[in-house]
Amino acid sequence: MNEAQQLPRPEYPRPQLVREAWMNLNGTWEFEFDDNRVGDGEQWGSGLKSFTRTIQVPFAYQSELSSIGETGFHDLVWYRRVVTIPADWSGQSIILHFGAVDYAATVWVNGKRVAFHEGGHTPFQADITAALVPDQNVIVVRAEDFSRDVTLPRGKQYWKEDSASIFYTRTTGIWQTVWLEPLHKVHIAKLKFKPDIDKNEIEIRTFLNEVPAAGSKLEARIDIRFKDEYTTSTTFAIHHREETRAVRLHDFNDHGLGRWWSPHKPNLYDITVTLYDNGKQVDHVESYFGMRKISVEAGQVMLNNRVFFQRLVLDQGYFPEGILTAPTDEALRKDIELAKAMGFNGARKHQKIEDPRFLYWADKLGYIVWGEMANAYQYSEDYVRKVTQEWQEAIERDYNHPCIVTWVPINESWGVPNILVDKRQQQHALAMYHLTKSLDDTRLVVSNDGWEQMDSDLVTIHDYAWRRDDLTERYSTLEKTIGGKPHRRELLVGGTVYKGQPILVTEFGGIAFKKSHWEGWGYSGAENEEDFVQKLSDVVEPFLQSPHVQGICYTQLTDVEQEINGLLTYDREPKAPLEKIKQIIAGPVKY
Repeated sequence: MNEAQQLPRPEYPRPQLVREAWMNLNGTWEFEFDDNRVGDGEQWGSGLKSFTRTIQVPFAYQSELSSIGETGFHDLVWYRRVVTIPADWSGQSIILHFGAVDYAATVWVNGKRVAFHEGGHTPFQADITAALVPDQNVIVVRAEDFSRDVTLPRGKQYWKEDSASIFYTRTTGIWQTVWLEPLHKVHIAKLKFKPDIDKNEIEIRTFLNEVPAAGSKLEARIDIRFKDEYTTSTTFAIHHREETRAVRLHDFNDHGLGRWWSPHKPNLYDITVTLYDNGKQVDHVESYFGMRKISVEAGQVMLNNRVFFQRLVLDQGYFPEGILTAPTDEALRKDIELAKAMGFNGARKHQKIEDPRFLYWADKLGYIVWGEMANAYQYSEDYVRKVTQEWQEAIERDYNHPCIVTWVPINESWGVPNILVDKRQQQHALAMYHLTKSLDDTRLVVSNDGWEQMDSDLVTIHDYAWRRDDLTERYSTLEKTIGGKPHRRELLVGGTVYKGQPILVTEFGGIAFKKSHWEGWGYSGAENEEDFVQKLSDVVEPFLQSPHVQGICYTQLTDVEQEINGLLTYDREPKAPLEKIKQIIAGPVKY
């Protein structure tokens, strides 16, 4: 168990698959810029190179919390750390985990290459057992970013030296937790949960790390509990790498509403899975799931078979001291608590695959999330390969989180800027929609959020108009809503026609109001707090009053660098009393 609570970000990094034994490798690492590209992982991993800097992992060198805080271009960086493996881990497989490294990472242990991963937002791991030696072991990481490449899936990271417009400071290298865990040779690689509230069943898929050996006698025991009210168990033999069991939960309390998950009642079932080999316990993991259903019925968004109006806030997931990395776990939780206090029931995480700890708190606190890919800005065949690979990894990582109700593979035609006329780019957006549906048939998918959509479960609109009368008129009838062209963009492209999908306005507002030392801009402006509250009301109320809008997403939760259009400052200070904002956002109950 990790005891070094003084380390940065000491909390368990993988809340959906928890084991007792692990070692957090955050903290001080040796560090080096390699602008001349002279590094050698094999030699540098053998101690032949003296590093000239240190860095605080898991913070990127551009951030203040890294102890470096340089924002210039350094696309090739190196890390080194000496680790002693605990004696009581002897005889087990030792797995090295990286939460996220931006963008391409190569890893050596004692001079032996053990891993390569491409993709700046998704995790990877390596079995390093064969590379270990007694006593001290040297881990070396080479991280290569491509700061100027506009076809790289990067989200809001700017490809120019200084932040500007809607783009922010880059993140290079390690930016999520690094850690070790010991595992038996045969162990549980992952779990996948698929809730069915209509049948009152949870489908549980268990995956081993390898195919069971011939003649082995593997068994798994699943224990499910809900607080002190309900428990159930099942044990079954494992003959294949993947096994599936459906467990009936026998919840007839208020037609299941007693234990279903929602923003109002974030009910979670705890689950443990124990693996036995010839009667001996070889693995034990803890997890959780939520019984909830998101669907579209007769043109309306439904949560748990009831009409559901989404009051979302756009959340960039940036922090002044850590950039993409939250300074603490509490900071992630606080963002959710502040948003809920302002009347929001969820967030659209914008151009960022968020830290799993954020999703954990969203699950626990009752906060829906739209999961969105970090897109590139321009199109290329190599972009298609990279974004497709990383998006699949993101869905795989976050599949079990009940808070996630919608997937967004593309935003505002990023990566497909000519989608209006380019059939390849149209097919790419269509392919991403169907790829996502093929991997997850339990959630809604938006093919291209904001405009220029191909097939999509929802029709989503971005509209930064700020005059109340204009918005009221534009969303007064279905014909005007569908036929409008905010920002002079077509809503549907490639011969796609409106098929009665729910309509949501998923970006609007963006009212600039300076209430800190940060200078910047917004889509419209307010002179003082009273003016800010009035203008907030002017842009929110027309959507709440429209008979055709089924959800909103206000831009945005916080100021970010030069953008001062947040409801909170970059330091998370409210620009108006939370209760005043809540009165506007919560508004009248639509359904």
